[in-house]
Amino acid sequence: MKYAGTGGRPVIRNLVIGQYIPANSIIHNLDPRAKIISIGIMMVGVFLLESLISFLWWFGWVGLLMSMTGISPVYLIRGIKPIWFIIIFTVIMHLFMNPGEVVAAVGPFTITDVGIQKGLIIGTRIFLLVIITSMLTLTTSPLELTDGLESLLKPFKKIGVPSHELAMMMTIALRFIPTLLEETERIMKAQMARGMDFRAGSLMKRVKNVVPLMVPLFVSAFRRADELALAMEARCYRGGEGRTRMKQLKFTIRDQFALVAVLAVVGVATMLR
Repeated sequence: MKYAGTGGRPVIRNLVIGQYIPANSIIHNLDPRAKIISIGIMMVGVFLLESLISFLWWFGWVGLLMSMTGISPVYLIRGIKPIWFIIIFTVIMHLFMNPGEVVAAVGPFTITDVGIQKGLIIGTRIFLLVIITSMLTLTTSPLELTDGLESLLKPFKKIGVPSHELAMMMTIALRFIPTLLEETERIMKAQMARGMDFRAGSLMKRVKNVVPLMVPLFVSAFRRADELALAMEARCYRGGEGRTRMKQLKFTIRDQFALVAVLAVVGVATMLR
């Protein structure tokens, strides 16, 4: 299946986390360290949003970033479908768990005006966080992400933090998210072809039906991990000591301008709250 904005490449349905889409956009060409720092600042900024005007300001900023990535907004928003359940569940929990003026009653539970307000705020924050972090992985290759994380963590080596190993593990984890989900989908189709129905029956039966899915998935994951370890050893991988990079990271004026722009946007959003 192909989606607009992906350059015609087949991608895993309903998933953007861990995917990388090559392009020549402004965001793609930024230094990975600038993007990582900017994402961190924006994630903090999202939790400062309170008023309607601050949320509108932030949605305008996120929309501008989407247009600058060159990736279809439809594809990006569709990719957060797997976490809609978490967003809706969070909103519903806040509807019933916050005191305030009663707006409606559902059996013994009451919905308050404060619950509606907080539920919508928290749900929108989660939505924005997922969109923002997805843009990082979609516009940064795994290699660039590893180099950027390692460079940012390098000062912590003085206190014994293995910066290279941590960056490598985080990047490998992100890289294998779509791979494992693709494997899950393949196993589910194979089980369904043999008569398995993952949606039929009670809740307990559905949980039991997942067991035949998890066992081969874990076996496949361990096999892939073993193959990856053998491949890294065959290429004489020995960690970060003495390693060189084909592409050296260089912070340019464009990256500095991006950081200033992010700080300005977060500052305005803070004033608007």
